[in-house]
Amino acid sequence: MKYTQLGRTGLKVSRLVLGTMNFGPQTDEADSHAIMDAALASGINYFDTANVYGWGENKGRTEEIIGNWFARGGERRDKVVLATKVYGNMAADGDAWPNHDKLSALNIRRAVDASLKRLQTDYIDVYQFHHVDRSTPFDEIWQAIDVLVQQGKILYVGSSNFPGYKIAQANEAAARRGGTIGLVSEQCLYNLAERRAEMEVIPAAQEYGLGVIPWSPLHGGLLGGVIRKEVEGGRRASGRASDSLADTSIRAQIQSYEDLLDKHGIEPGEAALAWLLTRPGVTGPIVGPRTAQQLDSALRAVELELSQELLSALDEIFPGPGPSPEAFAW
Repeated sequence: MKYTQLGRTGLKVSRLVLGTMNFGPQTDEADSHAIMDAALASGINYFDTANVYGWGENKGRTEEIIGNWFARGGERRDKVVLATKVYGNMAADGDAWPNHDKLSALNIRRAVDASLKRLQTDYIDVYQFHHVDRSTPFDEIWQAIDVLVQQGKILYVGSSNFPGYKIAQANEAAARRGGTIGLVSEQCLYNLAERRAEMEVIPAAQEYGLGVIPWSPLHGGLLGGVIRKEVEGGRRASGRASDSLADTSIRAQIQSYEDLLDKHGIEPGEAALAWLLTRPGVTGPIVGPRTAQQLDSALRAVELELSQELLSALDEIFPGPGPSPEAFAW
């Protein structure tokens, strides 16, 4: 495994991030524990989750599965850089109550204590804002975070799904307060098929020293050899991939992508991850394996070297927006 610093911090994290969103809804606890053991054995030390994972009536279940894994000992907690998120309403569906969501000081205080209990730990390494809260000022948010840092409950703070201007607002507010390190990472939707983050989000993250953590690196399976799987195994695409393939121009684009990688003898999903590892500002993509086999495929991507010829060909198939702001200003 290869490691890098998380943004401008001294924290060393693996270049693959283990995403746990499938733990509970799609992967049972025993298999989830086996995947986490395999990830740790491979050198992956950065685990990402969120308080709402488990979804519906099972919100919090994913954190509980991770907490039970920590409780098995073996220095599991000590070896892991643990990241979770706050924003979503944790009340049972239909039972939402005021101040049980978003980023008010009250909800942050409530949510972090609940996550710590489910995770069976006394601190969170990277506490992330899952979404922008347009109704809560950053001064209030940072005041709540400062208290949690002083209490030793969290160490660093990251954002998720923030536009570039909110990254700037958040860190400028932190700088005005003094003594607050501000955001150190940003999780954003970013992959070969979805490169809009290059326009504002990634430049802002680089300017303020945030590590970029792409989520959905295979764009819901679209970049994982979806057409070949249809032909060879009769596996129909679903979700984002299915919606995208309904567009004939996108289907042709994905066919070109798969044909290119077949020519080079590279698995599409591994190439998509390896491409992200070449991108400026990217710390590491989040991989969310449902099985041990999917984890093995992700691990191979770390060692995969993409030639300049192949990178140029990928740019031709999936052109990005270009440098910011030149691409849209001149």
